[in-house]
Amino acid sequence: MNWMDLINENVRNRYEFHNIDHAVEILYQGYPLLFQEINLALHDFYITHDDLMKAGGNESDIPKRLSSILRPLGWQEVRISGDLHVHIDERRAEGGKRHRSEAILKEYISGYNIDYVKEHVAMDMEWNSKDQTFDRDLFAFRTFYECGIISCGVLITRSASLNPVFESLGPEVKRKYGASTTWMGKLLPRLQTRRHGGCPIWVVGITPNTIRNEESLYVE
Repeated sequence: MNWMDLINENVRNRYEFHNIDHAVEILYQGYPLLFQEINLALHDFYITHDDLMKAGGNESDIPKRLSSILRPLGWQEVRISGDLHVHIDERRAEGGKRHRSEAILKEYISGYNIDYVKEHVAMDMEWNSKDQTFDRDLFAFRTFYECGIISCGVLITRSASLNPVFESLGPEVKRKYGASTTWMGKLLPRLQTRRHGGCPIWVVGITPNTIRNEESLYVE
């Protein structure tokens, strides 16, 4: 079965997807309930033209809307930090006994944070931050993964297919969502150079198919 077939059909038609290191298969087989929750969250998530025109970056109504879906389901913000304990074994003389000493590197893992974590799955959204934010996110995913806290991650950002929509809304909107912000064109090259380490990541791109007309918001 193709991995795209594992995704809810309605969700599949509304987003752009990239499956890095078999993240979708890991979610589907290892965490089916969480995979279902992610699909439901993506199904219920939407944006409007008003959202796009409002001021604000990653603290706009758009990330808050995702939080309003995920928080009640138990997806919580998690921060980790830790010291590195290094054991040094040395033999001080030929045929002599080994001697062990210890060094501690304080704050070797220093305050890595992910917005949504449940069981062994992490998820984050970068809607319109500076593109360097992706480096922080990918290193956090990598650190959580290498420490055995998560098995895979989900990273949601803007698809390049939204760029014509921004242009149609005027120069101020186009300028706000510039090339140096968080969007798929800045994320994929970072994944190609393996900045995520070995952490499997399901990449989700928000496309124009997630836009609802304001008049239709109250229609079932």
